[in-house]
Amino acid sequence: MRKTIRSRKLNRRDFLKLGGGVLTGAALTRLLPRTLGQSGLVAKADDYSQVVSNVPDLHLAGTDGWIYLPGEVPIPGSVNQFYQPDNYAPNLLTTYMFGFRDVTGLSDDLVFAQKMKCQATAPLFWVNEGQEYRIQLTNLGLQMRPDLIDEHTVHWHGFRNAWPIFDGEPHSSVRVPIGRSLTYFYQPFHPGTYMYHCHVEETEHVHMGMTGSVFVRPAQDGTPIVAANGKTYDRFAYNCGDGSTGYDREFVLNLTDLWAEAHWADSHVQLPDWTDFNADYYLLNGRVYPDTVAPNGLGLDTNTGILQPPPGRPELQYQPLSSLIECESGDRVLLRLINLTFGQHAMSLPGMKMRVVGKDATHLRSSYDGTDYTYDTHTVYLGTGATVDAIFTAPEVTETQTYLFYNRNFDRLTNAGGQGYGGQMTEIRVHPAGTLAPQTEPNTNPRL
Repeated sequence: MRKTIRSRKLNRRDFLKLGGGVLTGAALTRLLPRTLGQSGLVAKADDYSQVVSNVPDLHLAGTDGWIYLPGEVPIPGSVNQFYQPDNYAPNLLTTYMFGFRDVTGLSDDLVFAQKMKCQATAPLFWVNEGQEYRIQLTNLGLQMRPDLIDEHTVHWHGFRNAWPIFDGEPHSSVRVPIGRSLTYFYQPFHPGTYMYHCHVEETEHVHMGMTGSVFVRPAQDGTPIVAANGKTYDRFAYNCGDGSTGYDREFVLNLTDLWAEAHWADSHVQLPDWTDFNADYYLLNGRVYPDTVAPNGLGLDTNTGILQPPPGRPELQYQPLSSLIECESGDRVLLRLINLTFGQHAMSLPGMKMRVVGKDATHLRSSYDGTDYTYDTHTVYLGTGATVDAIFTAPEVTETQTYLFYNRNFDRLTNAGGQGYGGQMTEIRVHPAGTLAPQTEPNTNPRL
């Protein structure tokens, strides 16, 4: 992205880089030229033919696009000119983004038709412990910025002992150029909550929206265990053995931030000074309150490639994931919290205590001597790049009660400094027993 002027002297660092580049290039020569031109758009080495399938479990497309955010961010010193909403934005939308789109099951023509149609945040997915999982990444390029030829990768943040070629860290693995694809192979053995993001030009690409959520279900799932509260669970956050991480419902909350000037600069062929970073918006799952409690989108239409918006909310077409949490009296609810912002956050739940059972995809109970490090709290602290797994038990109610789950830093509860509540806040609605159907997927609130 930036033009860099380099010295003509060959110093020790440059010599090591040159040597590493030669070795990497030689190793990857077999990988790319043979396969990138194939109709399947899957780049793979012959040696990996047993693990890399032509049929991925998830197909992601990297591109740009637009989303909707309320409020205005004026350009300093101007008259009636704004970073937000962007004057280039199409009808109903306001803010330029980079991002990923779920294009699983689409034809090649429909895949490439999704250019300029990214979503925020990136698609949520989950994997069972020990399961082989394949993600195909296709780089569609940036329609608003054809001058940029940025490559993309998928980096599963926190994955233990990743194969370098599948790690997505651009200095030791393959980057995906425009018009090409790569299939990543994973077999995770550590349950918990993670995140993924593009690792090319990561300061820009992560902030511009190329981030998503992923979690690994423990091998213990599916085994009925009676917990200390007398209830039987067959879904768990970790391999606890005693039902202490059992839950009835689960919700993923991905915390991100947005600096309107940087997004405007990218759409207007400008270069932001990242040392001036000052976020205007704080988001949950790609939305700000009160949009966080709007319903989920209606999913991908594989016949047309259209990402269908939530009912009655066409402006949220490319922000499909709701943060609304609904449960019944006595339900244990697992919150999977992810922080991919540039700062620490304190997420608070007054009126109910949370039991923190995991952090950074690690169960807070020693696997060596059984020491219990889990703890109760009303406020969860998340540093940059951190994840937390916390469980609360819904109180007994005879009519629906609403609780707020929000960022305790109150300047993160506005939308660009505007009036009223906004930012990183959602609602927890506790219903009497018999209101909801069992949950089969995260972040859903099915009715009976």
